[in-house]
Amino acid sequence: MVALIAACSSGENEEDDAEDATETSGTPSTGAEGEISGDFEIQYFVGGYGDSWWKEVIADFQKEYPDVNVIEHAGPNINEEMRSRWIANDPPDVVYIDGAGSSETQMVEDGQLMNLSEWVEGIELEGGDKLVDSFIVQPGKFDGEIYSLPLVFDTWGTWYDKALFEEKGYEVPTDFDSFMSSMKEIKEEEDINPLVTSGQHPYYFLRGMLYPAFGAAGGEELLADLITGAEGAWTSDVVLETMKKVEKLQQEGMFDSGLGALNHTQSQMNFLLQENAFIPVGFWLPNEMANDIPEGFDFGFIPSPMQDAGEPFAIVPDLRPLAIAENAKNPEAAKAFVEFAFTREYAMSFSEHTGAIMNITEVDLTENENVPGYLTEANAMINDPDQVQIYEKPHPMSADLETPIGNALMSLMLGNMTAEEFVEEAEKAAAEYRN
Repeated sequence: MVALIAACSSGENEEDDAEDATETSGTPSTGAEGEISGDFEIQYFVGGYGDSWWKEVIADFQKEYPDVNVIEHAGPNINEEMRSRWIANDPPDVVYIDGAGSSETQMVEDGQLMNLSEWVEGIELEGGDKLVDSFIVQPGKFDGEIYSLPLVFDTWGTWYDKALFEEKGYEVPTDFDSFMSSMKEIKEEEDINPLVTSGQHPYYFLRGMLYPAFGAAGGEELLADLITGAEGAWTSDVVLETMKKVEKLQQEGMFDSGLGALNHTQSQMNFLLQENAFIPVGFWLPNEMANDIPEGFDFGFIPSPMQDAGEPFAIVPDLRPLAIAENAKNPEAAKAFVEFAFTREYAMSFSEHTGAIMNITEVDLTENENVPGYLTEANAMINDPDQVQIYEKPHPMSADLETPIGNALMSLMLGNMTAEEFVEEAEKAAAEYRN
């Protein structure tokens, strides 16, 4: 399923109706000179994937549409910097939803994103196949409607240093029991706390460790109920059993002792410096930390080993989408750009630039020497159903629910709350979210 591949349209199909941007289908026509023109604003977060791919695509787009003036809003803090414009109903035309301070679910709930359901159905790729049939993972839906197109296929997993493990003979975990035994050995031999994550961003552990655990224990139905805050989901026996595993990690001293103060880059640096042996993050890790990788360090990746013995690994895809603002000033250029980005050529270059995967099928990266080895190895594992089960979530969790869940999770991870207390707090947060 996750075949490291991608596809797209030429951006030269059916004419848009500028009077009703939310109900058009097909692609903007470039036949009439100057039809796709004017100022076009794009907002994109610059984090672990960097910005070199964006620069390439935007430069090519400007060549294709010379009458368009692209205005970029980008950077590591761009979500906060642009917040006032979204609140004032003066958004950019296109937004890449990623990074701290962004929430696709929140934006949909606030009516900030254009409904793309009908429009996307009319987009055809260069081979004649439909874009909607060519996603590795389908777009998230809100009450059956599509408000964004998933650009990046990422997945949270657990990273380790293959070189260290091979040198010392440490066990690469295959389930929660072997995870605990491996960490116990490392803790004793290396005199370190084996597991690190970002205490300042509890959603790293929620998405990186707990989502796969919930999927493995209760399937997609439980995962969906937890993400949407369904009544009774967080206090279910399955969730409590999972949170008991987190409690065990804390009680046996597996978490970094300075966990609470760490942001995501500090936690990743601790990992690279071998102050810790495991870290749950996405495919952006090697690219984001490229300038700080010690000599001899060799990235190893496994799906987070929270499942019981005898069960396959669990993967929950984490998609990073492109969306068009409901109040876009130039919806024609916005649609042209979104379609322009989804091509096999750009899927290939995306993996070269970022070490990650675009969410489109039929691009084989295995023979590309510029694609890092950990990515092709991870892909082979993810595509093996005997090793990995993929669980899809309906859409991202709303920040209104994720924030209080994360706060309670940190209390549990710091030893200030029991697993039983956590599920009660989480259920309370879900009730408040529903109301």
